[in-house]
Amino acid sequence: MHQDQPAQQPGTPAPDAPPPVPGIAEDTALELLVHGVGGSTPAEMLDDPCTVRVSGDQTAAVHRRAQDADAEQRPEDYRGKPVPEAYVWSNLTSGNGTRALWLLLLPFMVVNLAHWMRPSTTGRRTAVRLYGLLARLVALSLTVLLTAAACEVALDLVAWQCAGTASCSGERAWLGFLATDAQGSGGWWSQPGRRLALAALVPGALTALLWYLSHRTWRSYEAQQPLPAVDRAEQEAEENAPHAALGRPGFWYGRRLGARLRAAHTSAGLLTVGAAVGGPAAEHDRLPGGPALLSTVGSALQAALLVNAVAVVWVVSRRGRAESRLDEHLDRLVRVLPLTALALTLLSLGYAAWSRPGWQSAGRLPGDETFGTLVLAQGVLVVALAATARRLHATTPERRTVLKGLGGPAVAMLACALGGVMSGGVAQRVADWLDNGSTPGAPGGPIPGPPVLLSWQASVLPPLLVILLAVLVWYAVRTHRHARREEAQVAADYPGEPLDATRTAKIASARAMAALTDRAPVVVGVVSSVTLLLGAGALLGAWTTGRVPGEAARELPAVVSGAAATAQALGSWLIGFGFLLFVTWGRRAYRDPAARRTIGILWDVGTFWPRAAHPFAPPCYAERSVPDLTWRIASWTRETGGRVVLSGHSQGSVLAAAAAWQLRPSARRRVALLTYGSPLERLYGRWFPAHFGPVALTTLHGEVDCWRNLWRHTDPIGGPVRVGTEGRPEVDRPPLADPLAHGRTAAHPLPAPILGHSDYQADPAFAEERARLLARLEEPAAALPKQLNAAEGQPAQGSAGRSSG
Repeated sequence: MHQDQPAQQPGTPAPDAPPPVPGIAEDTALELLVHGVGGSTPAEMLDDPCTVRVSGDQTAAVHRRAQDADAEQRPEDYRGKPVPEAYVWSNLTSGNGTRALWLLLLPFMVVNLAHWMRPSTTGRRTAVRLYGLLARLVALSLTVLLTAAACEVALDLVAWQCAGTASCSGERAWLGFLATDAQGSGGWWSQPGRRLALAALVPGALTALLWYLSHRTWRSYEAQQPLPAVDRAEQEAEENAPHAALGRPGFWYGRRLGARLRAAHTSAGLLTVGAAVGGPAAEHDRLPGGPALLSTVGSALQAALLVNAVAVVWVVSRRGRAESRLDEHLDRLVRVLPLTALALTLLSLGYAAWSRPGWQSAGRLPGDETFGTLVLAQGVLVVALAATARRLHATTPERRTVLKGLGGPAVAMLACALGGVMSGGVAQRVADWLDNGSTPGAPGGPIPGPPVLLSWQASVLPPLLVILLAVLVWYAVRTHRHARREEAQVAADYPGEPLDATRTAKIASARAMAALTDRAPVVVGVVSSVTLLLGAGALLGAWTTGRVPGEAARELPAVVSGAAATAQALGSWLIGFGFLLFVTWGRRAYRDPAARRTIGILWDVGTFWPRAAHPFAPPCYAERSVPDLTWRIASWTRETGGRVVLSGHSQGSVLAAAAAWQLRPSARRRVALLTYGSPLERLYGRWFPAHFGPVALTTLHGEVDCWRNLWRHTDPIGGPVRVGTEGRPEVDRPPLADPLAHGRTAAHPLPAPILGHSDYQADPAFAEERARLLARLEEPAAALPKQLNAAEGQPAQGSAGRSSG
C-alpha cells in the first residue's frame, strides 16, 4: 500500500513559507473531499471502485484512487486538474455495534450541546463564565440523577422493599438469600443494611463503567495533538481575532478540563451511592435507644460525604476550558477526589452492613426526597441559565439566533426531561414487574413502589404529548398551505417547460417539508417551556400531597379523580415504554448495521462538540477529525507550497470550516472552500451563534482564499451561509435547480429525481464551481475580488434565486 508523504510530527513547528519539495510541481492542486452525516465509502466519494488508503487508520483515513496513489511523482499528469482525496470519518460515529449503547447517554450529550449554545456577545466575560458554570452544574445534576435512579431500583425497590416483604420475595427464588420471612427473620444477608450494601454494587459498577468508557474513549478519539504554534505574535493575533474560539490552539484539546470533570462526576456518582446506603442506617441509629457509637460513626460519615460533595461542586465550578493553549497538565485532584469518594463509599457500605438485629425495612427507603431536590435544583439552574443567556443576547442581538438566545436553556431543559424519562422509566418498569403489574404506588400492591414524585412526573407525560401533538398538527396545516403557495413559484422556476400538476405539487411539497427545519426552534421552545411548567406542577403536587396523583385526587369530583387516575396509569405505561424504546433501539442497532448507521447520524450532529460540560457524554469525533484535516492540509501546503480545495458536504462542511480556522494564516490563504448542503449558518449559525455566528463566518470568508456554497430549496439541512462580502466575491451561489428538469426533456428524457440533501456532486454546478475555485487560486492576490463576480446573479436552470427559511 502506498504511504503518503510523512506528516509533520507533533511538537515540531513547520516553516511558515515552506520550500517546494523536489520533483513536485508548485502548481499541483489537491481536492480534499469530506463526507457528511451518515458517512460514505471511499469508492462512492471518489467515483472509483479501486481506492487505497494513503494516511490514517481503520477509524478515520485519507483515501485516493489507486491510479492517483503516486500523483506527487507525476505532476505533469495533473496540470489543470486536482488530485482528488477523500477523508472518511464515518467509523468515528457509526462503526462497531457497541456504540449503539451510547443511546443511553443521550441526556448527557444533549446537556453538553446546551453548553455550546451560548449567545454571541462582546465583552461580558463574567456572564460568559456564569453561563458555562450553570451548564456544568446542570450536567452534574444529571449524573447524580442517573446514579440515584440506579440506587432507586437496586437499593429501594429490590433490596429494601421486595426483599423485605415476604409476599414479594417469596415469588422470586433469586432473592431467597436476601429475603425475610413473615416474622422478619432470615439469613445473614437478610438484615436491611447488608441487603443495601450488597445492592450498592449495581450503581457502583455503573459509575465505574461510565468512568472507564469516558477515559477509554478520550484516548481513542480525542487525544490528538493539534498543529503546533509557530510564533508568539501570530498565535496572539489568532487568539484576538473575531473567530477566536474555533481558531484557538487548544480548542480541540481539552485534556485538563476533561480529566477534572471526569473525576468530579465519578466522585458525585460514588458519593450518591454512599449516601443512599449509609443514610438509612444513620437514620436508624439516631432513633431513641440506638447505639451511641454507631450513631456517632454514622454522623461522621454523613459529614464527610457532605464535605466531599461540596468539594465536587467546587471542582466543577472552577474556570472551564483553557483554549488559548494546550491544556495538558493534570490537576492532582484528578486522582485524589475519586479515591476519597471511593473510600467514603466503602466505609458507608461497611457501616451499613454492621449487625443491627432489630432493624426491619418498611415502606420506601428513607431519602426518596432526593429526587424532589434534584428536580428543584435543575429547574432553578435552567431558569438561571435562561436569565444569563438573555443578558448575553441583549448585548449583541442577532436576528437569526434561535429563540432570542434561549436555545441553550431550552435544550438543557430537554436534557433534564430526558434524564427524568429514562430514570423514571426504569423505576416504573421494575416496580411493575415486582408488584405483578399493578400501578406503582397504588394501594393494595405488595410493595409501596417508587417515590411519589416519579409517579407525578409520569402523570404529566400524557398532557405533554397532547400539547406536542397539537403543535405538530398546527405545523402540518402550515406546511400544507406553504406547499400550495409554493406551487406558483415552482411553475415560475421552470419557464418554457411543459408543467404537470402532480409533479409541481410534489416539488412544492419537498420545498415546504425542507422549510420545516427553520421552524424547529419554536417546537423546542414550546416543549421545553411546557416541560418546565408541568415539572414544577408535578413537584408541587408530590410535596403538598405526599401521595400518587390517583390517590391525591380520590376525594375530588369524579371527572378530576378519573382524569388523574387515567393520567397516572397511562403515564406509568408511557414512561416505561419510553425507556424500553431506548433499550430496544440500542439492541437493534447492536445487531443491525443499518440501524447502527441511523444512530451514527444522530451522533454526527450531537457529538461534534468537545465534552466541555459532561465528561460521560459520547466522545467528540471532531477532536480526532479536525486535527486529521489540519495536519493533512498543512502537510500538503508545506510539501508543495500549493493549492487546496477543501470540499465538504453537510456535516463535512462544518469539519472543513473548523479545520480552516485551525490552520495558520499562511496556510489558510492557500485554501479554497467548496461547501454544499451545508448547515453552517442554517443550523450551526443559529443554534451556536458564539462560534458560528455572522461575525465568525464573515471572518472565515475573508481569511481563506475563496469560498463558494451550493444549496437547494428542497434541502432540509443545507442552506445559504449569508456572510457579508466586504469587497470579496459572494459565497452563496443562487439555489440549484432541484429537480434539474420539471418534466421529460431532450437533456433529461427520464424523470429527474428530487435530490434534496444528496448528490450535489452530480449537479453540473459542482464541477463548474470547483473549476472556478481552482482557477481563482492561481490568480494573483490583486485579482481576488473579480474572478467569481462575473458569474453572480445568474440562477442555475430552474432556480429562483431566493433565500430559504
